[in-house]
Amino acid sequence: MGDVGDPFNNSISNLFFFHRSLGRSVSDFDIPYNAIASVLWKVPTMKSLHGPASWTLNGWQLGAIFNIHGGLPFTPLVGGDPLGTLDNSPHAYPDRITGPGCQSAVNPGNPFQYIKTQCFTPAQAPSPTFYTANCNPAAAYPTCLNLLGNARRNSLRAPRLTTLDFSLFKNNFIPSISETFNIQFRAELFNAFNHPNFLPPLDNNTLFDQGGAPVGGAGLIDGTSTTSRQVQFALKVIF
Repeated sequence: MGDVGDPFNNSISNLFFFHRSLGRSVSDFDIPYNAIASVLWKVPTMKSLHGPASWTLNGWQLGAIFNIHGGLPFTPLVGGDPLGTLDNSPHAYPDRITGPGCQSAVNPGNPFQYIKTQCFTPAQAPSPTFYTANCNPAAAYPTCLNLLGNARRNSLRAPRLTTLDFSLFKNNFIPSISETFNIQFRAELFNAFNHPNFLPPLDNNTLFDQGGAPVGGAGLIDGTSTTSRQVQFALKVIF
């Protein structure tokens, strides 16, 4: 692990070239699980039907694609330059609290406070420390600047993604033209259940400013990873 950062949107800006073990974690593109299932069903033809009934009830196909995968990792941060590295890109971590209600540090299904900000605090001893001269326990927000918290890189995950796409086809064979000539009507629904899939809160993952004060809006998700339900209709000529 070097000191190169931010190849992806969820990457932190810089890594710790002076202590590489502090940046060790899962990769920025780590997906813990990914499953895709697809089905295509050709509705059985009722050969006993003729005329309009045969045209109406025969030739149907149904299809579906279901996809679910885990969310990308991201990092809770402290803003400014609390480590004194003379770098304006935030890459300091807060401390993680693991008491009651903080077994998980995220609120699945709550985009308004996806990060449980109450489960984090400005870095306080004992922590991996480089300098302790700036400790001020009597401040409005007691903190020891230049301490690196224990929350660590990529310690949180974005919500999982779940989508279901659905398709309905109607085949209309015209044997008077040829045995294979087919005018196919297609109806396709993408994200059929209109399920919201959220991005990680990368615009709001800075929980505290350099002085240890909470940042307004921290933990808010402001984007989705998929569109709302999309429906399209088409005619396809097959010959």
